[in-house]
Amino acid sequence: MNNIKDLQEKIKITFNDEQLLQQAFTHRSYLNENSDPNLDNNERLEFLGDAVLELVVTEYLYTHYSNPEGELTNWRAALVCGVKLSEIAQKLEFGSLLRLSKGEQQGSKRARQNILADCFEAVTGAIYLDQGFEIAGKFILENVIPELDNILEEKTFRDSKSKFQEAVQEKMGVTPEYRVLEESGPDHAKHFVVGAYVENKIYGQGEGASKQEAQQSAATEGLDKLKSL
Repeated sequence: MNNIKDLQEKIKITFNDEQLLQQAFTHRSYLNENSDPNLDNNERLEFLGDAVLELVVTEYLYTHYSNPEGELTNWRAALVCGVKLSEIAQKLEFGSLLRLSKGEQQGSKRARQNILADCFEAVTGAIYLDQGFEIAGKFILENVIPELDNILEEKTFRDSKSKFQEAVQEKMGVTPEYRVLEESGPDHAKHFVVGAYVENKIYGQGEGASKQEAQQSAATEGLDKLKSL
């Protein structure tokens, strides 16, 4: 995908204000190297899109399933987690339009996943502002909800922390712990790096916009390491 016009054709949405869409793909690191008074980074759009995404997914699950609240919560978490959103963003070829600093362009795979997930939320926020709730909801229903069947089939809605704890207790008879290794960013856009430890040995490291998200990511990596032992 070469430009914003191509993206609008792909998602079948024509923006009234293309500047909003440009902003959705602008990471704060890009503006540190390329100052533009007419352009803001995508963090505020991400904040808005996150709320729209959660409401649309919650309403869909409530309307279509009669399962208990706890199960619906787990399904929603699996649908809107960073890993899943980054996968959807990759399918939509968002990566080719991202505006990043040179340093972020060379970042780790995990950092790239987080940026893509944030971008998906920012695009959702931009659609909501430009087109309204109905069109934003349609975008989510077409691109996020189809992932539910696979999540239910593979039972990936069980959170990684629970699975990691069960696996560690079964293999080693102890309980893992999580330590914050790094915390950065302003209050409205925090970024955490967390390590998953078993008997003071690190088994996984994860990043996220909250400690909980970073812990889940670290637990996922920890599970992969346990399987290889």
